[in-house]
Amino acid sequence: MATFGTTIRRGLPRTPGGDPYPPDGDAPVQVAAAAAAGAASVASDRARSVQPRQKDVAPSHETAAVPAAQVAERAQRDEAPAPAPAAAAAGVTLRRGLPRTPGGEPWPPAGAVAAVAASAAPAPEVQPRQTVDAAPADPQNAAVEPEVAPAPSAAAPAAAAAGGVALRRGLPRTPGGEPWPPAGTAAPAPADAPAPEVQPRQTVDAATTDATSAAVEQRQAAPAYDVSTPLPFTPTVWEGASAQHRPAPKPEPARIGPFTKAQWAGIVVVGGGGLVYVGLMAVFAVRWLLSTQWGTDFLADYPGEYHLPEGAPVGFPAWLGWQHFFNVFLMVLIIRSGLTIRTEKRPTAFWTPRGNPKGKVSLTIWFHQSLDLLWIVNGLIFIVLLFVTGQWMRIVPTSWEVFPNAFSAALQYVSLDWPTENGWVNYNSLQQLAYFTTVFLAAPLAIATGFRMSGLWPKNAKGLSKAYPIEWARAVHFPVMLYFVAFIIVHVALVLATGALRNLNHMYAAQGSTDPNAYADNWLGFWIFIASIVVIAAAWTAARPLVLAPIAKMFGTVSGR
Repeated sequence: MATFGTTIRRGLPRTPGGDPYPPDGDAPVQVAAAAAAGAASVASDRARSVQPRQKDVAPSHETAAVPAAQVAERAQRDEAPAPAPAAAAAGVTLRRGLPRTPGGEPWPPAGAVAAVAASAAPAPEVQPRQTVDAAPADPQNAAVEPEVAPAPSAAAPAAAAAGGVALRRGLPRTPGGEPWPPAGTAAPAPADAPAPEVQPRQTVDAATTDATSAAVEQRQAAPAYDVSTPLPFTPTVWEGASAQHRPAPKPEPARIGPFTKAQWAGIVVVGGGGLVYVGLMAVFAVRWLLSTQWGTDFLADYPGEYHLPEGAPVGFPAWLGWQHFFNVFLMVLIIRSGLTIRTEKRPTAFWTPRGNPKGKVSLTIWFHQSLDLLWIVNGLIFIVLLFVTGQWMRIVPTSWEVFPNAFSAALQYVSLDWPTENGWVNYNSLQQLAYFTTVFLAAPLAIATGFRMSGLWPKNAKGLSKAYPIEWARAVHFPVMLYFVAFIIVHVALVLATGALRNLNHMYAAQGSTDPNAYADNWLGFWIFIASIVVIAAAWTAARPLVLAPIAKMFGTVSGR
């Protein structure tokens, strides 16, 4: 039977950097090998199934030879080729896997079998001769020779595999294993497939082989294309500016507290606009209320102030003006140092008291606590002088009428029809309540909470510390500071808006009269007030470590760390 083949398509190299596999010029394994192995297996099965032939013959002491014609007929029957299905039955059906191409059928095709190697087929079993003592009735069958299954001829596998398709072997299924599928694997051809056409052997001319080899060598030796060479035609698409130049990221805007400057500006604009709108609506509503009969009668009964007790002093002594200046000076610096403590993360200087190395604090805390001590001393002097001179009756309520009069004064302020001011003689009830709250409530509360958070608090007083936790002091101290800030802003605004020259002469120049319009054109108090503002601004600017360190060294040790 004629064989045919073609050059196998070469694939990836089996080793890194090697030649493509299989080597150039290899021919595929003949498909007939699979059928040959199958025929060998069938012959082995036949040999095992042969049983010794026994005939009832007469006993004989001679054995007759088997005729030559019978031997030839038996050999011709044994050498007959086995049918194709029997050859396929001897193979091993392959398990199908993933398709070789996207959307294709699983590989290998359905019905593909792996042939069993001929060398692995078992040898045919030889049955022993059985001799019958009785003489044979038929001399031709007197002796039974052992029947051996003849080996399948080479023509049988080729004929069985003539209609199959040889499968191309690929990479091994396991590391270090044989290529898959096994050698000789064939896919059965359809029943109606035509018989393969036997091509005559073609003789390859030596000149053609040399020319092909030279072309392959020339193609392998050809240099790779130089990608650095510009294209031989003019480009029609150009890269944009963003391809080479990326804009630098914008820096994070500086923040003042939790917001940026633009955000603070937006808050001021939106919040200010909202406050103006609410204020205008309040003005219209209060003016309408005071224009009613109820409003008129209420203002007549409660004009905004009540009469002081007999013996109440009139006017402001000089010591009260100085106390007022010192109080403002210290409060402004206390507020500044307190805000610095809340925002200071890494102090630049530290202060340590003499004889107590464990009492080391930042220079800002020392400055804040020192100002607190001076403010407490000034406050104690102020309280003593108030009760000694009787000035306490001006800021301490002495009648329950203070509350309706305070409400009346508030309505008059909101309506922009302000009550007549004559602080030289008497404050209105709203002023009296505000001064009493500041002097006798807010100031002691600030002192008590500040003392709890300072280093002067006794560390060994565990019971006292448990009864008065430091968390309570911190939760109250800062809101009290905000109250002082709001009081200063509103107080200064009303002083300037309700007769600046007259009010400044009362407090700073100690000049006044029972006549509300007296000293309305005197500028002495105004210039004293301006001088005090300059001093406070200079102290605000000088409150820094360069200036504070020499002063702090007089009471302890100043260090950088």
